[in-house]
Amino acid sequence: MVTYNLLAYGGRSLYSRCSLFHSDFTHRNQADENHLWLMMSGEEEENAAELKIGEEFLKAKCLMNCEVALILEHKYEQLQQMSDDPMNQVSQVFEKSLQYVKRFSRYKNPDAVRQVREILSRYQLAEFELCVLGNLCPETVEEAIAMEPSIKTKGRAHDDDAIERMLNDLSLIKKFE
Repeated sequence: MVTYNLLAYGGRSLYSRCSLFHSDFTHRNQADENHLWLMMSGEEEENAAELKIGEEFLKAKCLMNCEVALILEHKYEQLQQMSDDPMNQVSQVFEKSLQYVKRFSRYKNPDAVRQVREILSRYQLAEFELCVLGNLCPETVEEAIAMEPSIKTKGRAHDDDAIERMLNDLSLIKKFE
């Protein structure tokens, strides 16, 4: 059995999981093809713009790039201290992952990283929304809504003024970092 996890932000479906058996490739019938199409086309009513992203994502603890960078830097330092042991060598994947999150981290200072999470948490954002806004750092309300449309969904207290206050708080952290 092969399981595929599809993650595509900006598309209709943020998360779809489908399991395919080898026999699906060799002995397909019309019912199997229709079932596969429904699973892969996002017909499960998952929609990131409305924060319908599936239970696995809603319950997951998400980390911003800057948080991952801090964790990986700490682990890298530990591995460097134990470099005498050949089993503790840093892999290329680890190094490239560290380079990536460092490059795309908007906040470098550990205190700033903590403050960003605290500020965004005050606005009762879902973990997913918090990380998208913390990673992309929109400058205007329109950018924030375009990047994460779910912050403007019905029944939530995020009007344009609240989003503007949130963005101002984030820009202050970036300015004083």
